[in-house]
Amino acid sequence: MALTIDLSGRVVLITGGTKGVGEAAARRFAEAGADVEICGRNAPDAGDIPAVFTALDVRKPEQLEAWVADVQERRGRIDVVVNNAGGSPFGRFEEGSPRYYAALMELNFLAAAHLARAAYPALRETRGTVINITSISARRPSPGTAIYGAAKAALENLTRSLGAEWAPDVRVNAVSCGLVGTDSALSHYGDEQQLRDVAATIPRGRLAAPGEIADVCVVLASPFTAHVTGATINVDGGGEWPSFLAATPNGDVFGAGGAARPEA
Repeated sequence: MALTIDLSGRVVLITGGTKGVGEAAARRFAEAGADVEICGRNAPDAGDIPAVFTALDVRKPEQLEAWVADVQERRGRIDVVVNNAGGSPFGRFEEGSPRYYAALMELNFLAAAHLARAAYPALRETRGTVINITSISARRPSPGTAIYGAAKAALENLTRSLGAEWAPDVRVNAVSCGLVGTDSALSHYGDEQQLRDVAATIPRGRLAAPGEIADVCVVLASPFTAHVTGATINVDGGGEWPSFLAATPNGDVFGAGGAARPEA
């Protein structure tokens, strides 16, 4: 008998659900039968996202609280919260202002904390789950995006802490993304050749598709992971090749540090 994930009747909240990983998650949860609510500062470009959109700034706790209250009133329940909103421009650490640092922490860490707190009473009633989208930047140096990496590290620690503190009523897990092939990837990583070179630093030889991150979110919200909490699941194609290999006689053998590798 085939295994299926049926989330019919479940209500899912996704921040930053208008594009990239968030949009993919909205589509995957809807395909599993869930009722999906997404938010963002601007309405989605795609008009066919199967979700109800609410315009808000996730850095404003009062707006998140109002969103939770509105969904609870309309839907009568909340089962899953996906804290996906985040990101950072590239820039030297010493050139950032205190206001810039604060904005990045609000977007990449505090927004998730505020939404989890606001949704907790509803999630406790449904024995629901929180899924925090983090990054490989949480556990390796992130020059040029240092505050982003620090914020994601904080979010992974919060995941572990709440996984224990809120058990057994609410499960809290994280999905750690490696490099993801979103629409903005090309502008972030460079031109087409640079993007191929970046992909070659990943053991599986390519960037993740947004849907591959979304798939793991759906599994974490399902009964198949009922005893998983406080965990961070890596979806990174094996991480990154150790850079020292490229300087050794074995670098070419393993394709480390930028040599072309077949896609899988």
